Parts: sequence; C-alpha cells; structure tokens
Amino acid sequence: MKPKKFKLKKEEIKQLLKRSLGAGMATDKIMVDGELVDYMYRDEPFNDVDSGWRFLSGTEDQDYVDDADHWAFYDLNTIANYDTAIINYLELPVGTELERIKGTDKFEEI
Repeated sequence: MKPKKFKLKKEEIKQLLKRSLGAGMATDKIMVDGELVDYMYRDEPFNDVDSGWRFLSGTEDQDYVDDADHWAFYDLNTIANYDTAIINYLELPVGTELERIKGTDKFEEI
C-alpha cells in the first residue's frame, strides 16, 4: 500500500476539542479526499483509546468500505479538523447513528 497523502498537513491541525475523547475510524474519502462526513455511528469500542465512532462521507460503495486500506484510526480532534460539524455529537452514546441534514452542518439520528 502506498503512503496516504492527507488533505490537511500536520501543522494545519488545531486543538478543537476541549479534552481528549479518544480515537475513531474514518475513511480516506474524508481524510485524503477532503469530503465532509455525511454518516457517523458509534459502535462498541475495540479498546480504551477507541471511542467507537466511525465516519463516512456517504460516497463510499460497499467494495470501498470493505477494503481495510481505505480506513484508519485517528484522534477525534484530527477528524474534527476535517469537519467541525461532528464536534457537537461526539459525546453521544454507543448505538448512535447520525446522518447529515443535506446542505447543513447539523446531523439527525436515523
């Protein structure tokens, strides 16, 4: 697998969260291509660092999602730098599924 070229450079990442909320998984559509989060859900965490959050842009097809090379764990603050709209939802409980309300920075439960 070739190295990923992220949309944001390390020095562009700002501290947006007031405290550490752990890590989550996001697809390359968000972190490399720079697409916004359209769908986010919270699973049971794998370990103490994992928050359980998973983030997708909504443009991924099933083959893309099934390929582990298109996913990686990132600190939630880093993901929030790619799409600040997720910040208000990060403390919702395991089992939460949210979809962006088209054309807004708001999400609704589905």
